[in-house]
Amino acid sequence: MNPLLERLQPYPFERLRLLFDGVKPSSEHKAISLGIGEPRHATPPMVMEVMSNAFSSLAAYPPTAGEASLRQACAQWLSSRYQVTVDSAKQILPVNGSREALFSFTQAVLNPMATSKRPWVVCPNPFYQIYEGAALLGGADVYYVPSVAERNFAQDWASVPDDIWAQTQLLFVCSPGNPTGAVMPLSEWELLFDLSDRYGFVIASDECYSEIYFRDEAPLGGLEAAQRLGRTDFKNLVSFTSLSKRSNVPGMRSGFVAGDVNIIQKYLLYRTYHGSAMSGMVQAASRALWQDEQHVRDNRQLYRDKFAQVTPVLAQVLDVHLPDAGFYLWAGLPPAWQGRDDLFAKHLLAQYNVTVLPGSYLAREFNGTNPGAGRIRMALVAKTDECLQAAHRIVQFLQLNPSLPT
Repeated sequence: MNPLLERLQPYPFERLRLLFDGVKPSSEHKAISLGIGEPRHATPPMVMEVMSNAFSSLAAYPPTAGEASLRQACAQWLSSRYQVTVDSAKQILPVNGSREALFSFTQAVLNPMATSKRPWVVCPNPFYQIYEGAALLGGADVYYVPSVAERNFAQDWASVPDDIWAQTQLLFVCSPGNPTGAVMPLSEWELLFDLSDRYGFVIASDECYSEIYFRDEAPLGGLEAAQRLGRTDFKNLVSFTSLSKRSNVPGMRSGFVAGDVNIIQKYLLYRTYHGSAMSGMVQAASRALWQDEQHVRDNRQLYRDKFAQVTPVLAQVLDVHLPDAGFYLWAGLPPAWQGRDDLFAKHLLAQYNVTVLPGSYLAREFNGTNPGAGRIRMALVAKTDECLQAAHRIVQFLQLNPSLPT
């Protein structure tokens, strides 16, 4: 077996399962889970019709590069959403969801033999766990960059030493962020592009939450930032976009990557051998979804209404506010619960049958600090009334337990 498998840490939900082992949830309350970020709003009805009409496509192997019509639809979406122009034939690839793509892209980018030491992959902290696993299995070490709560959870890029940047081959960016919901401003992108030019690393921009936002202005994307700064070749930049959250189709496993033509073409070669072509039925449904914005606006409004009701309730007892985007609330616990986010989740389940994810499980202790400690992540993916009920239970729990129960 690959010895690098030994470097992987337990996934957050496995840690949560172990934490809850032996806990008997309150039988007086219906179970409500805010733990997993899985969209639960209705899938657009068009998906079933389009996929049914494309049933005959299963009789042929799909091309790894995807059908031209799908790539064109993706390119048109980039144009209308970000005012970005790309060559659909050379700068776009359909992928089986952003998770699969983030992992495989890392394997294609990393070159452990380029240096006598393990290369570095730089990523946010807290972070989406695939970044770490992909880096470790690619033969790299991970440098974790903490988010700063006082700066709207911006990453402290200045904390990365020059000698680390010099050995960095890949940088993960997540904007809007998971779990913080923070959106990177243009000035931050400019800093990262300058660093990439200086040291030569690739930037992988994870933008799967880009279509769920709460202000009039849509979140800035990586390709959009590059174009605004005159980087129309998107040098060393690839963005990752998904339909899962945008269109409530996580089971379809559909998204696309776009960016630097040289990187995209090499990644296509990798995927040809990787065997990750998207089914023709999924391609047909994906094309229809990328070409329709009404269901996206409707979905966004559902989240806006939900967050507007739930956030003020939780703000009575938690350090929490409306995020820039995404469907998570990244909440700070009261001082008496600081550093005990795992025990908070455990006692909340036992007393009120509500599941939340401890913030420390989504981050790593690095340079003596775990930036997720003392926080919880709540995924507001269920119906509004259910999320509201969970919020009121959390308020009651903290009123009953201002500190850790004895």
